[in-house]
Amino acid sequence: MVKLGIAQTVATSTNEEGIKQASHLLERLGKNEADIACLPEQYLTNNKIDNFEATFAPFAKIAKQYSMSVIAGAFYTKSGTKQTISAPVIDSMGQFIGVQDKIHPFDYEQDSIKPGVEAKVFSTKCKFGVVICYDMVFSDVAETLAKKGADVLFSPARIVRRGIYPWHLYCQTRSLENRMPILAANTQTPKFGGKSIIVDLEENDGVMIPRTKITVGQGIRLESFDLGKYEKSRKIRYSDHRKFS
Repeated sequence: MVKLGIAQTVATSTNEEGIKQASHLLERLGKNEADIACLPEQYLTNNKIDNFEATFAPFAKIAKQYSMSVIAGAFYTKSGTKQTISAPVIDSMGQFIGVQDKIHPFDYEQDSIKPGVEAKVFSTKCKFGVVICYDMVFSDVAETLAKKGADVLFSPARIVRRGIYPWHLYCQTRSLENRMPILAANTQTPKFGGKSIIVDLEENDGVMIPRTKITVGQGIRLESFDLGKYEKSRKIRYSDHRKFS
């Protein structure tokens, strides 16, 4: 069993306040024995981060203290002459072990953001992938991560209020398609709608049913998962995949 969690942030006035808020939420997840925790996309006042290790040093300290891996969110960062939107991953020893770049920048991001070219699988307490916000719309991202060996998907997101309903549908669909849980963290402000979601699956007489839990306001949500229970169903699902021309 692994215990996996998400944190939902609310608006703050400065980056320092935002990091303090997120640290408090991570500490709550750590005290509740979360093995992996995920924060939203772009929840700070200034979301351009030049040095992940310096900026998120408080998260690394918490990760080490509670033996908990942390997906610190997703932020603009330098990449040559352009920028990427990248999610730094911290392991349970407090080490930064890599980043996942956003593969599909959203419409207004496309002129300035260099798309990611690799869907990475990280291995700490389990094997997981990171699907950043708009990447959830595209089935190829989740599918690639599943076929590379991910057992669960985390999604740092920043979803406007009018987009919450379709976002929840995408999360449930990707979970059903790939037979794995999805934990997606959003930020809640006057513009962005919160309602972070955990999607689990339950089989009922041969039919896979998504079960969802939603967060309202600032807070955390975590669940325990037996990730091995999905493997047989996922294998069967993919054995019938794309047998056409």
